[in-house]
Amino acid sequence: MDKIIRCITSDGAIMAAAIDASDIVFTAKKLHHLSKSATAALGRLLCATSIMGAMLKQSNATVNLRVMGDGELGPVIAVGDSKGNVKGYVGNANCPTEFYSNGKINVAKAVGRNGVLNVMRDYGTGEPYIGQVELVSGEIAEDLTNYYATSEQTPTVCALGVLINKEDGEVMLAGGLLIQLLPGADDSTIEKLEKNIEKLDPVTTMLAKGMSILDICKTALEGFEVEVLDEFPVHYACGCSKEKLERYFCTLSDEDVRSLADESGTATATCHFCNKRYVFTKDDLERIIREKNQSSEN
Repeated sequence: MDKIIRCITSDGAIMAAAIDASDIVFTAKKLHHLSKSATAALGRLLCATSIMGAMLKQSNATVNLRVMGDGELGPVIAVGDSKGNVKGYVGNANCPTEFYSNGKINVAKAVGRNGVLNVMRDYGTGEPYIGQVELVSGEIAEDLTNYYATSEQTPTVCALGVLINKEDGEVMLAGGLLIQLLPGADDSTIEKLEKNIEKLDPVTTMLAKGMSILDICKTALEGFEVEVLDEFPVHYACGCSKEKLERYFCTLSDEDVRSLADESGTATATCHFCNKRYVFTKDDLERIIREKNQSSEN
């Protein structure tokens, strides 16, 4: 079962959050039939989005991350809620995969190094907060680190990883680590943390060693007294439904609703996030129009 943990040092100087998202990324790979590079890119973004969603204080808030580079992968999109549940998709699920000399997947090649990272937080209380930065590497973790430094002025360390079987492309492990300096951090705290980060193994290596997400946080914060804020399960969760689509159709004009139908009189909608298909007959569309107009009259 996938989990997130959030910790803080007892002096209130550092916050750390870690996630084991192996099942989430496995599910995304299966749903979207992703290539190795697409799996690695979306998997990393899903890990980060889950952590960022879990950091939201409002129960109905969401965070939406969109990476748009000039590579063959196209847009990489992930959406998370305040419980850390996530969903996502990529523009080109069949994006070709290239490898670095060390055998790791060249995610930057698939994403592209020229482009932007958009972060939108919707607190459900009005206009959402939107931040945007240019990509610095296309490797996603570095781009998120730059986003926090540039857009939110928060010193941040972000490590994301997806371990994929080179033979069959199956997801073996996936996880992430996000560390942020809080206002109470002084120079000695920063120096100690930097030394820890320099010797830190990749997240998937630590998971492969059997380390728990708490072990990962404690390793990153070695020399500090660590307190656990919370730990809870997270999932790949879409939440789409035929009823939600019908509510959307009600925002359209009668003519636009009828135009959704094909030559056979049937309208088909497919969810980007889970690939579930919803079919509306001609009678369904006419019923939606009637209910929409009756509602507007009342």
